[in-house]
Amino acid sequence: MTIQVGDRLPETSFMVTTSDGPAAKTTDDIFKGKKVVLFAVPGAFTPTCHRNHLPGYVQNIDAFKAKGIETVAVTAVNDVFVMKAWADASGAADKITFLADGSANFAKAIGLTLDASQNGLGIRSQRYAMIVEDGVVKALEVEDVPSKADVSTAENILKHL
Repeated sequence: MTIQVGDRLPETSFMVTTSDGPAAKTTDDIFKGKKVVLFAVPGAFTPTCHRNHLPGYVQNIDAFKAKGIETVAVTAVNDVFVMKAWADASGAADKITFLADGSANFAKAIGLTLDASQNGLGIRSQRYAMIVEDGVVKALEVEDVPSKADVSTAENILKHL
């Protein structure tokens, strides 16, 4: 079942990079008691994700903070090392929280997977963005085509705040 506005995020975990190396963070660690924007991409460094989707969130980080968003996070079905490399290469490491969903556990739990096996990419996350308050989805925009970043852009999500 696909997650809907009003649903609570399921309890899963992501891998993140810390000063001590990779570490697990649960959905409670990330979302409990906070107002968070989470956007998902099919893959780090892929053309639409790297050139079109992520940059808008980086450029609008101050606008999100001004509207009460405590954390802007991105997730992808990539390992923690790829997500760290993407954070560093994009210059977003100190602005955006990069959440590795390497086995697609979160994507599966919220019903937003994408089968990209025909392109050699396996199971990935659909492209979407959501506003989450204390673990509850308040707004959700899912792209109808994985190669497009229209409804899930930072500019569109800002309109929901």
